[in-house]
Amino acid sequence: MAIKLEMLRTFRMVAEHGSLNGAAAQLGRTASAVSMMLAQLEDDIGAPLFETDRKNKLTPLGQLVFEESNRATDAFTHSVNAIRRHAVSTAGTVRIATVPSATITILPGIITAFRQIHLDVRLDISDVDSATVRQRVMTDAADIGILSAATDDPKDGNLVFEDDLGIVCRAGGALHEVVLRTDVLSWELLEHEPLIANPLCRLVGNASVSRLLAECSLEAHNTTALLSFVRAGLGATVLPRSAVQHLSGELVFLMPNDPVTKRQLRKIRPDNRHLGPAAEAFWSSLI
Repeated sequence: MAIKLEMLRTFRMVAEHGSLNGAAAQLGRTASAVSMMLAQLEDDIGAPLFETDRKNKLTPLGQLVFEESNRATDAFTHSVNAIRRHAVSTAGTVRIATVPSATITILPGIITAFRQIHLDVRLDISDVDSATVRQRVMTDAADIGILSAATDDPKDGNLVFEDDLGIVCRAGGALHEVVLRTDVLSWELLEHEPLIANPLCRLVGNASVSRLLAECSLEAHNTTALLSFVRAGLGATVLPRSAVQHLSGELVFLMPNDPVTKRQLRKIRPDNRHLGPAAEAFWSSLI
């Protein structure tokens, strides 16, 4: 009899629970049915997998089979989940992983236009940092990703939007007072208040920003949280102009020129699988 996936799954459960009864309860079967399948696997292999009938200690061969069973059953589960997710996506759900600044700047308008044509499509949006966006697209946890980039490198995907990075500080705060006195716009202004770090700070090619990043003790990835911290007087941060253009006068956006720094929003998709019709339609709308 050939080794079957169900045999490996049953053996894995017995090995993990250390008993037939525990495995049977997990699998929703009788202990005798589990014992019979385990015996079939051992007969096919030609050697025992457990040291005793109590099933609580693996033989050296049993340990190897246990490791391979884990790999085989995990791979099968991953494939089944990927198939089901693709089926859901084909039916009308699009999973989008995006940096927070894109969520509050470009996505509202894009979603509004998209819904005028695709009323029945469900959009599942999660805001994370750029590294996590890449990871989710690569591991099939998202259909489409929108990330921040500083260059036109093709590996960073297709350009969707570009705007200026600058310093966001509280109006009337220490940093803003320096600007009002000196009329100087430099990234070195961040020296006058604690830096509230976020991944966009790493796009700035300035030695002062690099040093402050290494020393800072507060970091956040969500744009709403960053703005709340600045309002509370905890320091200043770096954000794109588009993220703060609709804010009240309590916050100030300053654009240094040493150097002028652009932030690009770029879209990425999986290289090794096709998008469903709904995801393909949303991808095309990201222009």
